[in-house]
Amino acid sequence: MAGRQPQRRPVVALYERMVEAVRNGTYPPGCTLPTEPRLAAELGVSRPALREALILLQEDGVINVRRGVGRTVSHHLPPRGFEYLKPVEELLGEGRQVATTALARTYEEPTDFSTQHLLLPGTCRVRFWESLVEVAGLPSCLTQEWAARDELLAELLPAAAEAFDGPAAGSSSMLRLLLAAGRELPLTGGSTVVATTLGRQRGAQLGRPADTPAVLITQVVRLDRTPLLAAKHMLPPGAPALPVWQAR
Repeated sequence: MAGRQPQRRPVVALYERMVEAVRNGTYPPGCTLPTEPRLAAELGVSRPALREALILLQEDGVINVRRGVGRTVSHHLPPRGFEYLKPVEELLGEGRQVATTALARTYEEPTDFSTQHLLLPGTCRVRFWESLVEVAGLPSCLTQEWAARDELLAELLPAAAEAFDGPAAGSSSMLRLLLAAGRELPLTGGSTVVATTLGRQRGAQLGRPADTPAVLITQVVRLDRTPLLAAKHMLPPGAPALPVWQAR
């Protein structure tokens, strides 16, 4: 869903509305959806918009289409969010040339975002990385990442703490180094996906006007129940498609 074009936001909003209807039992798993005319009337939308949303639902495994049966809701719904733990530069690349450029590698006091997702005390300083990911020479993602406190990382995943201070730090996302260090550990991820605009600073970094629509993905990576990394991934129009309905 993240890689779909912002001009299709009404269709994406309808997609999300239908997913929620599936999850809240309006269209429960296993049921057959109404015909297109009836479903469009129930939802108060046009049939072309509905048809596009149904295609997205089928692509993401929310519904199945069988000749002679129609559209049925899957018994095994995909999980919510951008939860496939793979470095964002690899997800965007998929065989294309990818370059990650360090814009910031520093420590900072907790923000509202990092405090909320990393459960930080108000008196510490944590690693903050900002990176620009270019795909085939085009700015495709602005990533901001915060790590758990160094003391916690040194205790739970010392290889990651070492990698963050190593030579690869300047040309890699924090997520990439964290996953490499925790390859054998039960790391899990969860996220949200929302539509937004770039804003002045992010627009300048991505070479776009401030009012350019974009997709914002927030992500938290945990070891068991302990959060180790919190991130924001901003994708402008034209960024490669990014799969989100996956899980590790």
